[in-house]
Amino acid sequence: QVQLVESGGGLVQAGGSLRLSCAASGRTFSRYSMGWFRQAPGKEREFVGAISWNAAITNYADSVKGRFTISRDNAKNTVYLQMNSLKPEDTAVYYCAAASRLVPGTSQSDYAYWGQGTQVTVSS
Repeated sequence: QVQLVESGGGLVQAGGSLRLSCAASGRTFSRYSMGWFRQAPGKEREFVGAISWNAAITNYADSVKGRFTISRDNAKNTVYLQMNSLKPEDTAVYYCAAASRLVPGTSQSDYAYWGQGTQVTVSS
């Protein structure tokens, strides 16, 4: 069982940066691949990026590639999403998720555990 709590969301101007954190409970955090998803108003939840248990593999949605970076600190049971060059279309609730698999997936169904989400708003 893994419990996830996101933090770091807020309001930022276009072109700015934010770093989201996701703190996980449990002793086996290092065995989980971690993903970030987002859901904008009126839209379906979509994949943002993911990282393998040992950070050897990362993948990103095309819409954020080159702007967002995922990292993790297994000693702190925390995964991060560094978001740079933010755009108004990045406005959404951002969720972190955990999957007991070695290779991070891009589908919501790959992930068994979810956080409650944190709001990111980018003003133009």
